Amino acid sequence: MPSKSLSKIVMMATVCASVLFQSGVAGAQDARTPREAVISVAGKGEASVAPDMAMLSLAVVRNAKTADAALAANNAAMKEVLASLRNAGVADRDLQTSNFSVQPQYRQQEPKNGVMPPPEVVGYEVSNMVTVRVRDLAKLGGLLDSSIKLGVNQGGQISFTNDKTDGVLSDARKAAVADAMVKAKTLAEAAGVKLGRVIEITEATPFVMPEPMMRMAAPKAQNDSVPIASGENSYSVTVNVTFALEQ
Repeated sequence: MPSKSLSKIVMMATVCASVLFQSGVAGAQDARTPREAVISVAGKGEASVAPDMAMLSLAVVRNAKTADAALAANNAAMKEVLASLRNAGVADRDLQTSNFSVQPQYRQQEPKNGVMPPPEVVGYEVSNMVTVRVRDLAKLGGLLDSSIKLGVNQGGQISFTNDKTDGVLSDARKAAVADAMVKAKTLAEAAGVKLGRVIEITEATPFVMPEPMMRMAAPKAQNDSVPIASGENSYSVTVNVTFALEQ
């Protein structure tokens, strides 16, 4: 074998042996290094606040023998509803069409000679739904009442929410961290160890839970309007906290 080839083989063997030796030393050092003891707990916090805004769904539905007639009747009624909402102080940015449909209405005919004929179109139904963001809850009952009188005949779904949630979510987060601290201390004391530094905190997506409490009704000036109870919205936050443990 040529001397140059032999030298290359010797050098490669030396390098491999050096790498294996260093890896073995590092592995031995890792094996001797104890893993840090930790404890992970989940904390939950809730905070409640009265809603300051409502989302209201109102639908105008009209039927007629022809699609054109149903559409014309629906358009006329919806224009009056929107005008009434604007006159009551609802801004254009808080009015949004959320659904519109034109559907034929059928009637099943009697079978002839044992044969079932296809259904007959007897008219058309036009539905137009608008979502209203009501920022003044004192007006909510009156808006419902006037809208129904002007032609709204479907919908009425109401959901209460909050325009700004920074404050209530901050309270829920503080409560969640405090809950995690209490749980971690209890577990550490039970295990006979001491709670150390916080290593990691992660937060799950905040969750809002409407909790009607029947505490708000329409003002006295609107005794004839629809009574409304807004209750409170509860915001829930869950955090996962990892602590170091000291022996």
